[in-house]
Amino acid sequence: MPEGLEPVRGFELERYLGRWYEVARLDHSFERGLNRVTADYSRRDDGGIRVLNRGFDAESGAWKEAEGRAYPIGEAGVASLKVSFFGPFYGGYHVLALDPDYRWALVAGPSRDYLWILAREPELAPDVYARLVAQAAESGFPVDGLIRVEH
Repeated sequence: MPEGLEPVRGFELERYLGRWYEVARLDHSFERGLNRVTADYSRRDDGGIRVLNRGFDAESGAWKEAEGRAYPIGEAGVASLKVSFFGPFYGGYHVLALDPDYRWALVAGPSRDYLWILAREPELAPDVYARLVAQAAESGFPVDGLIRVEH
């Protein structure tokens, strides 16, 4: 968890499951060049969460997928998970802001180098987007580097 930040409390994992559209992200190598990015969360048989990230690489004209697994960490009702796409290596996934109806989320990774704005629809109302970017900026994220994702 990035220092000085707190994940959402009162988090209901079951309500978080399903499809999310990536509205914006900070750049990182494993999503570079991808648009139309979605993340699908579903239950695994072992009680964890199946994570399927999918995006379109316009340069190659191909879809890219990464399947991972996630497990809650810490106390129940706190929006922190550990996620792995690469064998035994886990990274943090922390929901910093969440719509009461689970329509959008502001998500941080293990450091301030990782930030995502997710929504249940490909587009997010401009005022909501601006509010989430402002919250991220106040929390010390380099929001000037946010990439808007085309859908």
